Amino acid sequence: MTTTDTIHRVEQACADLIADHQPVTFTQVAARSGLGRTTLYRNPTLRALIEEHRHRTTHAGTLTGLAADIAALRTALEVVATRVRHHEEQLRRIGKQRTL
Repeated sequence: MTTTDTIHRVEQACADLIADHQPVTFTQVAARSGLGRTTLYRNPTLRALIEEHRHRTTHAGTLTGLAADIAALRTALEVVATRVRHHEEQLRRIGKQRTL
């Protein structure tokens, strides 16, 4: 379980690196946050947080970055749409069972 304090430390390390115009790397975040690189790599929450900061700084404002953002949003929207369809189907089944 990732604590709020740990997430805050990683967020702050990423923000400091960006403010200092330094690349956001696992090594640099580990050094600035006081956490081990292994911890950052193995913890899915922390890893995703660092990857998001890396992506933002690498592709911010570029066509490649925008295309990647659109692709990620499209994928997320498809996942939500699939869940909605599944829930609607469940509601229809429940409605049919009540009428029987």
